[in-house]
Amino acid sequence: MDNNLKKKWVHRIFKYVFVLAFIAFLTLYLSQATGYYEYENHQKATLTEEQIKQFEQDVRDGKNIKIEDYVEKTHIDYSNKASDMGSKVSDTISHSVKIGIEKIFGALNKLIEG
Repeated sequence: MDNNLKKKWVHRIFKYVFVLAFIAFLTLYLSQATGYYEYENHQKATLTEEQIKQFEQDVRDGKNIKIEDYVEKTHIDYSNKASDMGSKVSDTISHSVKIGIEKIFGALNKLIEG
């Protein structure tokens, strides 16, 4: 490759990496700015407070108490064939992107080192 072509490729790669990084930054920034994470934590805390009140009421009423009635089930398996296939596709794409990024940065390293 001649020097001008190398510069074009480096410029193009840098541009795409920068755009992807900027999009990732905007996504994270907007989710933080809109309070999405805090809202999710607030919802969990609210449910916990309601469960505590229910537990205390059941104790006052003398009901038979089981811990399973008050602990929120954290894992529900919603998987099916479509979601399993989507997961496999996602893993394949992730692996391919990882290899691609390693090759890009390896090529950039070679260009920088000369």
